[in-house]
Amino acid sequence: MRAYSMDDVHAVRKPRDSWWTVFLVDPVACRLTLLVADRTAITPNGLTGVSMALGVTAAISFALGQLAAGAALFYLSFMVDCTDGKIARLKGTGTPFGLWVDYMGDRIRVICCAAGLASGQYAVTGDVAYILLGAGVTVLDLFRYVNAPQMKRVREVVRENRAQREPAGEHLARQDPAGENRVPCDPGPAEVAAVLNEAAALIREASAQPHPGAHRVLRLYRRIGRFLGRHRVRPHLMSGIEFHAAVFVAAPLLGSWALLPVSTGAGALLLLNEIFLIYVLWLSTRTAPASPIPQRLPV
Repeated sequence: MRAYSMDDVHAVRKPRDSWWTVFLVDPVACRLTLLVADRTAITPNGLTGVSMALGVTAAISFALGQLAAGAALFYLSFMVDCTDGKIARLKGTGTPFGLWVDYMGDRIRVICCAAGLASGQYAVTGDVAYILLGAGVTVLDLFRYVNAPQMKRVREVVRENRAQREPAGEHLARQDPAGENRVPCDPGPAEVAAVLNEAAALIREASAQPHPGAHRVLRLYRRIGRFLGRHRVRPHLMSGIEFHAAVFVAAPLLGSWALLPVSTGAGALLLLNEIFLIYVLWLSTRTAPASPIPQRLPV
C-alpha cells in the first residue's frame, strides 16, 4: 500500500470551499484522510455509508432531545463526508455512481436531522413552531440544491449564445481579458460543480457588460472573491454548508433557546444569498445576446 503525505492530501482539496469547511472541518478532515488512506482499504462509498450512519444517529439524538450529542454527531458525519471525496481523488477510486450516492447521502442526512430536531423539540414543548422549523429547513435545503444546477444551465446557454455571435478570440478575451482568475472545473456532478463555482462564474458573466446600477456592487464582490480565493474560501457568508452548520451544530450547542432564532437568521441569510445570485444571473442574461434557447431547460 502506498504511503501518502499531507502534501498529497492538500493537493486534492477542492480549489474553493465554504469558510466553515476550510477553517473548521478540513484541518481535521485532512488528517483523517491521511490516516484512512495509509492504514485502511475503505472505499469512498464505504465512507459515505459511515457518514450517512452518523447522520441518522445524529437525527435520533435530536429526536430524543440530546442536542449536544446530535450536534457532535452531525459534525462528525459532515467531516467523514468531506473525507470520502478526498480519498476518491487521492486514490483515483471515485465512480460516477459514487457521486450520486454522496449527493443523496447529504440530502438524507439533512432531511432526517431536520425531522429529528423538529419532532424532538415539539415533543418537549408542544410548540408547532418547531414543526415549521423542520419543514423550512428541508425546503430551503432542497431549493438550494435544485436551483444550483438550473442556474448553471442558464449560464451555459448564455455562454453558448455569446459564442455563436462572437469570434472565438473575442469571446475568450471577454470571458477573462487578463487570463487570470479562471474558476477551476470541478470533476464532480453538475449539482456540486454549480454550488462550488456559481458565484465566481456569475460575476464573470455579468462583468462582461455590467448593468450600470450594479457595477459597483459587482466590482466590490469580485474583489472580495479574489481575496477569499487566495485562502480557498468561496465568497459566500451563508451557503448551504454554513446553513447546515448553523442549524445542526451551532444552534444545538447553544441550547434549545437558540434553535428558532439562529435557524431563522441563518435561513434568512441563505435566502438573501440565493436572491443575490439570482439577481446577478438575471443581469448576465440581460447583457447576453438574444438567441433562441437551443434546448429546453431540464425539469
